[in-house]
Order: sequence, then C-alpha cells, then structure tokens
Amino acid sequence: MKIDELYALLRRRGVLWPSAEIYGGAQGLYDYGPLGAALKRRLEDAWAAWFLGLSRDYYLIQPSEIVPEAVVRASGHLENFTDPEVTCESCHASVRAETLLEKERPQGVDGLTPAQIGEILRVHRVRCPTCGSNALGVPRPFNLMFSIPWGAGTEERAYLLPETAQASYLAFARMWDVGRKALPLGVAVVGKAYRNEIAPRQVLFRMRAFTQAELQVFFDPSDFVVPFDTVRDEAVPVLRAAAREAGHDQVETVSPSDLVASGLPEFYVYHLVHQLRFLRDVLGYPADRIRYFEKSEKERAFYNRIQFDAEVSFESLGGYREVGAIHYRGDYDLSRHGVGSGKDFTVTRKDGVKVLPHVLELTFGVDRNLWGLADVHLVQEGERTVWRLPPYLAPVPLGVFPLIAKEHGDFALRLADEMATAGVPSQYDEASSIGKRYARMDEAGTPYCVTVDGETLGDGPRRGSVTLRLRDSKAQERLASADLVGRIAPTLRPPRPGGAGP
Repeated sequence: MKIDELYALLRRRGVLWPSAEIYGGAQGLYDYGPLGAALKRRLEDAWAAWFLGLSRDYYLIQPSEIVPEAVVRASGHLENFTDPEVTCESCHASVRAETLLEKERPQGVDGLTPAQIGEILRVHRVRCPTCGSNALGVPRPFNLMFSIPWGAGTEERAYLLPETAQASYLAFARMWDVGRKALPLGVAVVGKAYRNEIAPRQVLFRMRAFTQAELQVFFDPSDFVVPFDTVRDEAVPVLRAAAREAGHDQVETVSPSDLVASGLPEFYVYHLVHQLRFLRDVLGYPADRIRYFEKSEKERAFYNRIQFDAEVSFESLGGYREVGAIHYRGDYDLSRHGVGSGKDFTVTRKDGVKVLPHVLELTFGVDRNLWGLADVHLVQEGERTVWRLPPYLAPVPLGVFPLIAKEHGDFALRLADEMATAGVPSQYDEASSIGKRYARMDEAGTPYCVTVDGETLGDGPRRGSVTLRLRDSKAQERLASADLVGRIAPTLRPPRPGGAGP
C-alpha cells in the first residue's frame, strides 16, 4: 500500500492518529488507540524477551526521561546532536537537508560539510517543497534537543532525553554495585526519546516523541568471549562502506566469518546476527528485504567506532529505511561521563586488573517497526484485508463470537472472561454476520476466532465444544472449549534466542 492508504487504514481501525487531532493535529506527535497500544506493548515485550535472552547478565531498567544539562554537555549532545537545516529564502520554510536530497543523494548527508550540502543543492537546482523556489539558504546545524526550565527562579536548564542510551550510562555504576560485579553487563531501556525534528514526516518514521528499545553492553575489550559457533552459518546481507565508496551499491550476502576476517570483532558480529534473526524470525520481515548498511568513518555518529544500520525495504515508504542499528561506541561514553561527573568508572577484574568498559549498543525503533509490521504484514487478498501478524504480536489474540447473541451470548461472554483470566486476551463480538466479524478480526490481525453455537449448548457428543477458526488459512476445527487455552497460549509467547550467551 501507499503511505496515505496505509495510514488511512490504521487511523480508521484506531491503531494510531495525530495527537491533539481535534485541534488539527500536532506535527510529529501521534497517539495510539486500543489496537496500536496493545501491538506496541507486544512489540516491546518481544524485543525484551529476545535481547535480554542473550545473556543472564543483561537487565532492563526504567529511567527518568529528564536529565540535567551537565549530562548532555558531557555526552557531547549539546554541541554535536544536530541536523543540517535549510531555510527557503522565499517562504522561510525550514527543511532537513537530507529530506531535500532524498532523490539526489539517497544514502543521506552524514559526513558532508554545510558547504558540500549547499553545493549539491545548487548543482541539482533543488526546490523548496513548500513554495517551489530554488532560493535555498546555506545549510546550518540545528540542535535537535528539547530543553525545559529547571525549577523556579533559576536559569538552569534540563533536557528531555534525546536517546535512551544516556540513561544506561548514568546507571552503570549503580548497576555494577547491584549486579554481580562482572563484565559483560547489559543495561537495556525501553522508553521515550525526544527530538525537535526540523520537519517531521512519513508518520512514525520521523517523530518528535518516540519509543526506543536499546541495549547497552558494557564489556572488557580484551575479554569479550561470545559463542560465535552458534551464528557462524548465518547469511548476512550487507552493503559495505568501502563498496559504496567504490561505486558499488549492491547488497552482498556474506558469512559471519567473512565479516570477522574483514576486521569486525566477533562480539560485534555475534550480536549483529542476533539482531538480524530478530528482524527476520521474530518480526517476520522477509529476508530479501533486510540489509545492513555500514556507515563510513565520516558518516557514522560522532561517538561510534563501528556502525551498521539495520534497514528494511518498505513499499509504503518507497525503499529502505532504518529500523535499528548496532554501534561499537568504545569507551567514549564512560570516559565523557567520567570527566563530566568527576567519577572514575574503571572496574576491577577478578585478576586485579583495572579496565574502563567499552560499550556495544543495539538500538531498535519501536514506533518505526510498528509501522513496518503494518507495511509488511497488512495485505489485500481480493476483497479481504488481513494483517498476518505473528500470534505473539497480535493486539487481540482471540475473537469470541456467539452464533446467535440471544441464545449463545452468555456462554460466549463467560468463555471470553475465562480465556482472559488464563492469559489469552480476547474480544467479544456479536454484531452482524459471522463473515463480517471474521473480516473485522482479520483486519485487526487476530489469529484465532471462536464461535459458540447450538452444538456447544446441546445435549449431543459435541456439548461444550466450539469452532476455532484460523486467520491465515481460514481453516476451522472443532474442539472442546476447555482445550482452547492449551491450544492457543503457547503460540502467544514471544520467541527467545537459542544457544548460550556471553
């Protein structure tokens, strides 16, 4: 579907809509309705189950979303967290340079100076998307952070977190004390981040308030051993920076061993493969639509030594978009916060050697991937619209219907309550024909529907049984209502990675 068609469908079904909609909406802000809120929660739970499952020493915390100015000053965000902004000299509209150059430079503008960006705009005679003028000003850096007053009667400022990662660095010393005082130590956050985007666009892909899931792994760079043999046989689709610089933009499929031979650390490739498996095997993105885009030294974020962006090709957005990434940040973060806070973050190994931990960061855009699940799995099949979500991601796992409301409604309502108590959320529906009820559930991504009918309440051999209908195949089977939990509940548990972690 095109982006407008998909957005209209999600809006109509109450998955999401613009914040402050009755006032015309707030650009870059969206609210989630019942289906969207449930899907988002299941997506977050699936991410946590997978990535915390990589090691017994990876933990989830919930930090504050506001930090004092000293934090973002030490982290480098106060000076470096910028996007190049271009202002139209005719209508004074402000636009991200990357947005203006999507066709001329699809790989983005990371690593280019304002002068270089300005020259590309001039050579290609790029026009303002608002008024059509090509009188565009010189690009200038625009800091994306939101600052807020800090207390009353003071000039101090605080900042909304621009990325959840900073919370993990602030928590490292405390987590070291409450943990078993050993590396590697993983600290994960699923929470809000805030960025004052110049021009929010593409619905959930460029927002001002969004949810990130990030895992920061603190480790000893001389001793980070991973079970590499468990990922050795995987096929990894990559677009290497050196190949792009040589004029080749074709994705190549390589083995993890090939990536290590090219100079990437085993621990980096191991986690990259597990991120790939999550996107492909847990979220169900087709393998041929996933790639890892390597950022060159000039392109990658100021804190990174190695950066591969996980990208998926989406029909609604016209190509590849970043949905996550894996960053090797070295000792940048603990070094900077050590200077800023005056605290020594070195830790002592069991052999008495002191080490300043390095950081491996795995990032995941929750809102972006919610949109991605709609783009990839919400399909038209003739007159039927079906959202083929994996059962453990479905907002409503089970629909419960009485064939005739007056005769079968009481039993169906009791059954819906019993299923919810047993951990299988359900939705009761008695309106219109069974076919239309199935269609509503198909569109909402519900994998199972149960119908209570005359045989359920009769005196025959099928008393107490119900009809279970499967979304994807439309197949139906008859089983005892007492067996429903055992049939459905196991499919609602998000997968966990196999093999022992570090």
